[in-house]
Amino acid sequence: MSITITQPTGPAHTRIYAYGAARGENFVPNDDLIGPIDSSDEWIRQRTGIVTRVRANAETTAIDLAADAAAEAVARSGVAADQIDAVIVATISNPKQTPSVSAIVADRIGSNPAAAYDLNAACAGFAYGVAQADALIRAGAAHYVVVVGAEKLSDVVDPTDRSISFLLGDGAGAAVVGPSEFPGIGPTIWGSDGSKAEAVGMNHTLTEFRDGLAPWPTLRQEGPTVFRWAVWEMVKVARQALDAAGIEASDLAAFVPHQANMRIIDEFAKQLKLPDSVVIGRDIETTGNTSAASIPLATHRLLEEHPELSGGLALQIGFGAGLVFGAQVVVLP
Repeated sequence: MSITITQPTGPAHTRIYAYGAARGENFVPNDDLIGPIDSSDEWIRQRTGIVTRVRANAETTAIDLAADAAAEAVARSGVAADQIDAVIVATISNPKQTPSVSAIVADRIGSNPAAAYDLNAACAGFAYGVAQADALIRAGAAHYVVVVGAEKLSDVVDPTDRSISFLLGDGAGAAVVGPSEFPGIGPTIWGSDGSKAEAVGMNHTLTEFRDGLAPWPTLRQEGPTVFRWAVWEMVKVARQALDAAGIEASDLAAFVPHQANMRIIDEFAKQLKLPDSVVIGRDIETTGNTSAASIPLATHRLLEEHPELSGGLALQIGFGAGLVFGAQVVVLP
């Protein structure tokens, strides 16, 4: 006699119910950063499109930002906090290597004892989290999932570094994902290229710092390498995500790429041949590059400024350290 294990199944479709956001408390204009990198406001604007960026107070952690964004998303979603049964936080900014940011956030927002875990996919983290939330719900492993992208990158900035330091900001964006009567999250196109692992990431290890062999680890990047990869390879991924969802670029209401660099965003829009009707997320101008938080922060802002986008289709794509990438089409709440 064989005993069969019961396996749950979930709903056929999922969607994003609501977004939440939290930004660093301080606006840091270009003029505040140009001295140590021997640069100018004009140079930063031309190369990145950034006018100012948000950075958090010294005592504010990525956990605080994540909890605030998650709480707003849950409040707006109409789902009771105690009904959230999984919390996923995409971050590289946990102030401790353990415990996870997600477990603390789950408790703070009233979702204890939700399943909770962090994921490290850098700037693709939010897209990865949405893919996992969609899969968990459709598999019957969760009913409602909070996905957060949260970063306090000012903790890992070297003010004298000309490769990435002036790009980085602090913030968190969150989304509540749940069952849907229609497909609200398209197939995810995701992957990695570890052969380019040195192109962007931390310049030292914590053990090197501990042993006095290196200064505090900070973020660095090979700008031209990352730019070429983003512009040429990631446009292919964006097109694949559109094809997988069965839609054309002209069907989109919005395009929300990772807020890495305004020149990359502009080149994306050109190569995808996006019509003027598509609203493009350009949150980088006043928020900076917030890695895993950038897509949900930009989407949150778009919905605040353009409420008519509600119910429309948005293509989101994240890409960064790893190198890793992830893209999907979603229906905006």
